[in-house]
Amino acid sequence: MAGSLNKVILIGNVGRDPEIRTTQDGREIASFSLATSDAWRDKGSGEKKEKVEWHKVVIFQPHLVGVVRNYVHKGSKIYLEGSLQTRKWTDPNGVEKYTTEVILQPYSGALLLLDARSNDESSFDEARSSASSSTQEERSKPYQVEEIDDDEIPF
Repeated sequence: MAGSLNKVILIGNVGRDPEIRTTQDGREIASFSLATSDAWRDKGSGEKKEKVEWHKVVIFQPHLVGVVRNYVHKGSKIYLEGSLQTRKWTDPNGVEKYTTEVILQPYSGALLLLDARSNDESSFDEARSSASSSTQEERSKPYQVEEIDDDEIPF
C-alpha cells in the first residue's frame, strides 16, 4: 500500500521498572509498560473522569536500551516514538494469542526523558541528548535549553 505510515508517539509514565533481557545472539532488549491517560469532566454530573491506557513497549535499539537501563524506572515520565507491531504466540495451554506492542527498532524511534529524578544533572542531560535516534555528530553536541523572554517570541 503506497503512502502508509506506522508511527506511534506517546508521552506517559512507566508502570514498572524496565526489564532488560539478552537474546541468544547477545543483543539486549528492554521492555516496560507505559501508561497514558485522558481526563475530562462529565457534562451531566460534573464529575471528573479519567481513562488510563496501558501500552507494552519493547526497545531493540542498543543505545536506547542503555539509556533505559541507567535512567528509566517505575514512574519515569517519557516521550517515545516507535511503531506498532502485533505478534502471535502460543500460551502454555496451546492457545494462540496476539499482543500489540510499541517497538523501537535500530535507526528508528526515539526516547526522551521528561523528568529529572537524578541528582547528577550532567548524567541526565547526557542521557537526554543521546536518547533520540540522531546521528553520532548530533549526539556529541551538548544538550542545552535556552530561556527566552515573552518579548522575544516572534509573534
